[in-house]
This record gives sequence, C-alpha cells and structure tokens, in this order.
Amino acid sequence: MIYESLLRGNKTFGSNPDDICLHVFKCEPEEINEYVVITPWWRPDIFPCFADKIDIAFDGEHCNVWNIKMDGLNLTYIRTGLGAPLVGDIALALGCTPCKKAIFIGSAGALDTNMGIGDIVIPELSICGDGFCRYLTKGQLRDNDVFGKAMYPNAQLFEKIKVITDEICTKNNVKWHIGKNFSVDTIFAQFSHLDEIRDLGCTTIEMETAAFFKATKICNIAAGAIFSVSDNSIKRKSLYNGRTEEEMQYREKVRANYIPQIVIKSLLE
Repeated sequence: MIYESLLRGNKTFGSNPDDICLHVFKCEPEEINEYVVITPWWRPDIFPCFADKIDIAFDGEHCNVWNIKMDGLNLTYIRTGLGAPLVGDIALALGCTPCKKAIFIGSAGALDTNMGIGDIVIPELSICGDGFCRYLTKGQLRDNDVFGKAMYPNAQLFEKIKVITDEICTKNNVKWHIGKNFSVDTIFAQFSHLDEIRDLGCTTIEMETAAFFKATKICNIAAGAIFSVSDNSIKRKSLYNGRTEEEMQYREKVRANYIPQIVIKSLLE
C-alpha cells in the first residue's frame, strides 16, 4: 500500500504518526474529528451557520484548525493555504488521525460559458496538472509521471453531494453544475494553456483537488469537493479583471448561505 510506504519513509528518518500530527496540526491525533472540511483560504466565520460554535484549535501562519460543534455533528475545519503541496500534505497527515470523511470547499475558475460567477460546481474528477501527485508512490519517482491523469472523489460521497446540491440549489434558485476539473500549479501561466486544458474536456480549473483526491484515497478517507465559481476567463471575467460588483456580491451570498448547508447535510446523512 502506498500510504504504508510513505509512513515507513517517515519512520526511517525518525517520525511516527503522532509526531506528524503534532507538527502539522499542533494537537493530538484524537483531537481531529471523523468529519473534516478542508479549504485553502476561507475562514469558518464567513459562514453564518457556524457562528458562535467555533473553537480555535491551532492558529498558525499557514495552517489553521478549528473544531465546530453543531447539533448532531462534530466537525474539524482546516484552512491550509493555497496550492497542491499544502492541501496534499494536510490530507496525508489526516491519515494519522481519526478522520474518515473530508470535504474540500474552495474557489474554481470556470472554463464553460454556461457557468456564471457564484455558481456551484461539484467536480466528478480532477486532472492532475500539479507536481505533488507524482510523489504519492512507493516506487521510483521517474516511473510515476501522473501528469494528465484523472483523480476521483469517493464515488458514494460524490453521489450524496450531488443529490443534496440539487435539492438545496433548486429550492433556492441557484445554478449548479457537474464539472470536470483541471488542477494547475500556476495562475499567471495557465492562460496560455487554457485551450489545451479545455480540449481535455475540463470545465473548471483550480489548484488543489487532484492532490486532495489522490492523497485522501491512499489514506482511505472518503472525500468529495464543492466549488464556488470565482471567475470565468472564457467570458473575459478573469481573476485579474472583468468581474462586476454585483456578480461578486451574488457569489458571496451563495457561498455563505448554501455551501455550508450542502457540507453539513452531506456529512450527516
């Protein structure tokens, strides 16, 4: 098994699972809940339903950990920082904890003219365009070039998130989509390659979920993801310019009010 091989590598150089957990999360393994939300950037206090129920467990420079108690649900919420290496290492470290199910929430750029700013996207796969995934092997690095390969969420959790998203979005008149995602290592340089990425069938682009899906799979953690569309370069509404204040306000409304509902119902049901 790949994960056991990675753990043996750590042990060879003096680190056991408890050491890893203490270094990454600054807590004992049992302080991480079975249900985890991972996000590169969003803090839990932007979500009204989490208000007054949040205990900070670790407030670091790059990694922040909160434990949230709600009716019927104890949830660990982790803010990792941007990019595949940070999210991927956090996901691998979760394998040293009681975590059994994890949902990624974050922003994605749309590559489809049917997608608007603020729409919700549930990725059915993420194609690897990052360098992190090649290290998730027990073999030789030179033999593990996974660039361009698809990484998948847990099938059962994906179906559950899809059904719940449809229910909540239909009720609240919010557009949502099933997406094929491309995980990239660069924002600046991606634009000269968007035609090629779209030719792969990708309808969204972000930086972390290929690593997240692959890392959680080898840790035996059921994982899924929910995106909020932050930009759409195909419609000349990129991260750099073109988005209106009205679009961004709508995005904030959808993100704050409906994504947490999808997360909570997907973990509880």
